[in-house]
Amino acid sequence: MTLWLTRDDLGAAAHAATGLLLVSPDVSSAVRLEPQDHGLTAQALREAGVGARDRVVVALAEPAGALWAAAAADVASAAADVGPRGRMRLHHALTALKATTLVITPTGAMDLLARLHLEFLLDPLDLGLRNIILTGEIASTRTMGHLAGEFESRVTEVFAGPFTGGALAWRASEEDPLTPLADGVLRVASLTKDDAPDPAAELAELIVAPPPGDAVLRTGLVTRLGGTGIPAPAHTVGDHVLVRGVWLALPRIEKALSKIDGVAGWDLTISRQGTLDTATLTVTFSRASLVRNPMWKSRIQQAVHALTPISINVEIAQDVSETPAPGTVNDLRGHHLGRDRALIT
Repeated sequence: MTLWLTRDDLGAAAHAATGLLLVSPDVSSAVRLEPQDHGLTAQALREAGVGARDRVVVALAEPAGALWAAAAADVASAAADVGPRGRMRLHHALTALKATTLVITPTGAMDLLARLHLEFLLDPLDLGLRNIILTGEIASTRTMGHLAGEFESRVTEVFAGPFTGGALAWRASEEDPLTPLADGVLRVASLTKDDAPDPAAELAELIVAPPPGDAVLRTGLVTRLGGTGIPAPAHTVGDHVLVRGVWLALPRIEKALSKIDGVAGWDLTISRQGTLDTATLTVTFSRASLVRNPMWKSRIQQAVHALTPISINVEIAQDVSETPAPGTVNDLRGHHLGRDRALIT
């Protein structure tokens, strides 16, 4: 019998998982590193044009960063994992290492480009990047073409498994469907049933079938069906939201806030007005005396900071509510479809 697992299932089973584990920053998932993860990531680098003379810098969050750097070391002459934070630090790393290839999230690449122009007053061409590989996020429209023109580089998008960060499929342009790197490793499924999607369905969830094939993993990433092949994901669904390449667990926010007296409800708003995602948590209190209490706001900030490496702004609603209400997500990017798969149409 084939098991269908979600991120929550992988988190609950972390205490019994064995082998070298790739663990998400909030430990909401723990997955054994398989040889295929390394091999397919190296294959994706080759498909993106990386060769023995290239020098690769990886600017991804864990657990993906270390995996990509290790795979790149097998393909290129040098590889380094510098992490996702700090554009000035990233620019220095690219220059000092004489990098020819950059592996980064789409928003990270766009933010680097903006800062090169507006803050550093530098020409992107001076970096000499031959290849830019985008992974780990849902890219905004025309990102690939824009980066290719600005850096005069080959830009490739790689679909990485959200649990290991390892490559599963790739595409050379936004118009292309995903090309899986191995047969059967990436498929589509119904949002509500452990089966293939209905032929008339418009939406489907991407699923990963790791070896030895006795389980499939629901990724929480949703694609719009149509045409040939597997389209790149355009949405997310479920209890985890993708922000800046990191999955944020909504149940953990609920649990943390439930321990703070006076919290009646919360709303998580996510937007991408500039180059990067921003997240704001607006908390509603049940008593007016807490609205302007700096200690209570500080308690919430500390609780949220302990949950994730993603920076989340905390705001306090000026109106109070005596009736508790469930938390809500307001994704202005249009990515997250909802927490309950059964309610998605």
